[in-house]
Amino acid sequence: MARTIGSYGPKTLEAIRKAGVRLIFEHGYAAMSLRQLAAEVGIQSGSLYNHISTKQQLLFDLVQDHINELLRQLDLALEGKERPEEKLRAFVAFHVTYHMTKKREVFIANSELRSLEPKNYEAIVALRGAYEQRLAQILAEGVSEGVFEVVDVQVATFAILALLTGLCTWYRPGGRLTREAIVAAHEKLVLSGVAPGAAAAPARNKRKPARSLATL
Repeated sequence: MARTIGSYGPKTLEAIRKAGVRLIFEHGYAAMSLRQLAAEVGIQSGSLYNHISTKQQLLFDLVQDHINELLRQLDLALEGKERPEEKLRAFVAFHVTYHMTKKREVFIANSELRSLEPKNYEAIVALRGAYEQRLAQILAEGVSEGVFEVVDVQVATFAILALLTGLCTWYRPGGRLTREAIVAAHEKLVLSGVAPGAAAAPARNKRKPARSLATL
């Protein structure tokens, strides 16, 4: 790739990070080399060290920033929500929407957790725990107020997150369902599991003939 930007400055760092996300997503952390990354950005390999200390540091920064942004945006989505059901709907809508638009970052944060060194791994697991705790608190609050029926809050937390994050494996933009319809479907699935009486929600799109998951 021809060099199009300088070897210094925030624009180059941003280019490195974007290229890193794409290359790790497509080839995996272990297979991606710093030489390959530099070529993708259009700089000399040695110039990478003006912006990142090591390949491991790049992975850690990418995953850490992703989860911090996840937490920041979730807190914004929950602002002003008071009732447990309202909070849970907001959580589901946020999580599904975010994961539809950040598939690469989500994939890396999940699949490359194993590639982090012990100290970095522990830091990321702690951040993930903070995100999980947001949901656990909503569920616990609902149980306390008698509006949710949950046998085990921790099990329910993990099950709901697995359900919501699973769309990353099948969602493709431009399918038969709108994003709003997909969010509504997940809201109903989650609410029917913890509060059957609250699961009903207005339809958000017209019904169309069923197709396989691959076409969604």
